[in-house]
Amino acid sequence: MGSVAVALQERGFKVTGSDENVYPPMSIFLERKGIAVREGYRAENIPPSADVVVVGNVIKRGNPEVEAVLSRKLLYLSLPEVLRNYFLRGRHNLVVTGTHGKTTTTALLAWIMEKAGRKPGYLIGGLPKDFGQGARLNDSKYFVIEGDEYDSAFFDKRSKFIHYLPELLIVNNIEFDHADIFNNLDEIKLSFRRLLNIVPQNGMVLLNGDDPNCVEVARDCLAPMIEVGFSKNCAQRIRDVAYSAGSSRFKLGEDIFEVPLIGEFNVRNAAMAAIAARFYDVPKTKIDNAFKGFSGIARRQEVRGEVRGIRVIDDFGHHPTAIAYTLQAIRQRYRGNRYCSRACGQRAPRPRGPRPAARRVERPPYEQLVAEIAELGYLGVGRRYGVSDNAIRKWRLAYERDARATGRAGPDPERPLTSAA
Repeated sequence: MGSVAVALQERGFKVTGSDENVYPPMSIFLERKGIAVREGYRAENIPPSADVVVVGNVIKRGNPEVEAVLSRKLLYLSLPEVLRNYFLRGRHNLVVTGTHGKTTTTALLAWIMEKAGRKPGYLIGGLPKDFGQGARLNDSKYFVIEGDEYDSAFFDKRSKFIHYLPELLIVNNIEFDHADIFNNLDEIKLSFRRLLNIVPQNGMVLLNGDDPNCVEVARDCLAPMIEVGFSKNCAQRIRDVAYSAGSSRFKLGEDIFEVPLIGEFNVRNAAMAAIAARFYDVPKTKIDNAFKGFSGIARRQEVRGEVRGIRVIDDFGHHPTAIAYTLQAIRQRYRGNRYCSRACGQRAPRPRGPRPAARRVERPPYEQLVAEIAELGYLGVGRRYGVSDNAIRKWRLAYERDARATGRAGPDPERPLTSAA
């Protein structure tokens, strides 16, 4: 929102804004650009002569400024609508979507276009180290944007990416996510079908051909489409993958690429970016140079330091699949090392009132549980089953306690266990 505010001001708009709390560095960034931001929401914050009011997707009915906008019948737009109307219309928009890999693929593709001299605009949901900022809203005819499936605003529950006017669309993968707004996987698939339905016939869709969900949602797509993946059915098949200490090498057709990232998912991200760049006639030498100089994303397998032989790696993720892929990549890069994963974050305060009633959760078989813990860690398994990481530890202890008590080789899978929601 802050980057868009500055870009609108540079186009001649007078921009003001409000937020519940205004913190550095964004508050300093906006102040230096001459944009006044008021702390707290009040009806009088909306200027009498406002041409358009941009409403963030965390804002809900009951907000005093929203109520003032509605009562005064002012023009209001979501942030994705602003991007479409003022920055994306009439451009070659390269939209990167999927449950996982959006940020890395978007950053790779934007960097390739940059090194190819195209100077693209971009909007990335992370901090690409090569650019030093997550957004550049310039006048280039190319725009590379991370397409999020989260909803646009309280008045528009469609996914943000519906507004991004894709000419080239990448669909990395589709899984269930964002359980706060989607009830099931079918609702997410519907959002992707709507997106695929607006790609023009002179555009291109790059699809993960290994993902059944991707293949299913694209079945009726009228735009040209290329399936990318490791399986034989993919038109652009990824082959001959080899990992070294700090890079991954792979083959697409007869071309060999090397990217300074580790893991199968990053190979797929790089393949998608390379094929997308080819669609805009970027030569392989430019793609190679961009890959070679790619510095990565902050908090994506980022080495923060090493003390007494202990290396600290920082990564950002919440979905069990993303966590599993990240751990797999770290094991590939640091073979022979011991690993300790730790989730850090701020625990949400428990609401006042009585504690929720315990609910019964069906445990998986012991062997499956142990395998999932080894792959995802206790926190990841807890998220998979909708319980806390402590509940997963109790599951395992209960199994092992039963085995000791009964003298059986394996624990009793029928023993019930409850966990607080």
